[in-house]
Amino acid sequence: MVNEASAFATGQLPDKEGQMYHATADNFYLIPTAEVPVTNIYRDTIVKQEELPIKMTAYSPCFRREAGSFGKDVRGLNRVHQFEKVEIIQITEPEKSYDVLDEMVKHVEKLLLTLELPYRILRLCGGDMGFTSALTYDFEVFSAAQERWLEVSSVSNFESYQTHRMKCRYKDADGKMQFAHSLNGSSLALPRIVACLLENNQVADGINLPEVLHRYFGSTKI
Repeated sequence: MVNEASAFATGQLPDKEGQMYHATADNFYLIPTAEVPVTNIYRDTIVKQEELPIKMTAYSPCFRREAGSFGKDVRGLNRVHQFEKVEIIQITEPEKSYDVLDEMVKHVEKLLLTLELPYRILRLCGGDMGFTSALTYDFEVFSAAQERWLEVSSVSNFESYQTHRMKCRYKDADGKMQFAHSLNGSSLALPRIVACLLENNQVADGINLPEVLHRYFGSTKI
């Protein structure tokens, strides 16, 4: 769970309160993404420039109300109220943040290549991005059964939006206080990845698994 200040610092409040589960008796929110508690580790913090970039990751359950969702496109694993994913987060110097964004995009792309899934990367236009983001890339995987693309990751550069709210700063080489830039992304949302692995790899006698999973599953096929 996270408190109101943490959700405000990363931009979930007051924008996404309708999508979060609110435990009103204690005024806590169930985390919609590990981005919220992990980024807030550096709230009200002055970091040393030589410590940048700060790289963090977290594996956690995520809780979403999916308020307003309805119809056949939200059944099954498409939209669920609880799911698990790995989050990747970086805090860096402003002049390096777009290089870091490219690095994070390549990381997520490598995961999809390793899983041998058909994917595409979308650079979102302003109207499709959240108001906290300066630039966002969405990753979508093709679902053979549903014959449509499903979003499985989103990687964003928030520039100094979150760090202003969090008061996360660093001293530059001249001793001047600067706001850092924050970035985050999903290293794949698990339910939709599982669905696409099952849907895209069906053969007459089962489901072929990508080579990278053989040693974890103990077999080449389900």
